[in-house]
Amino acid sequence: MKAWICVPLMAVALVGCAGKKVYRDSCATQLDAAWHELDLAKAEGFAGTVSYSKALSLLTAAKTQQQFEAFEGCTVKSEKARFYIQESRAGR
Repeated sequence: MKAWICVPLMAVALVGCAGKKVYRDSCATQLDAAWHELDLAKAEGFAGTVSYSKALSLLTAAKTQQQFEAFEGCTVKSEKARFYIQESRAGR
């Protein structure tokens, strides 16, 4: 009887681990790309300092989430940061 309880619990645990793996790679890729784009934006000099500040704070929060293995939130914040970096380059 105990085996019938343990098997589904183990399956749920394994599915949860597999989901983290997908976001882990995405988080790392998005975060690296965003930091690179932010460095380029700073080097170019631009008028969109508000968007730059938003991007920087989002990247800081994303890096923190990456450290605590909250990879889905890290991915979302990195993608938003990349949007604000594009806005800052456009001077908005």
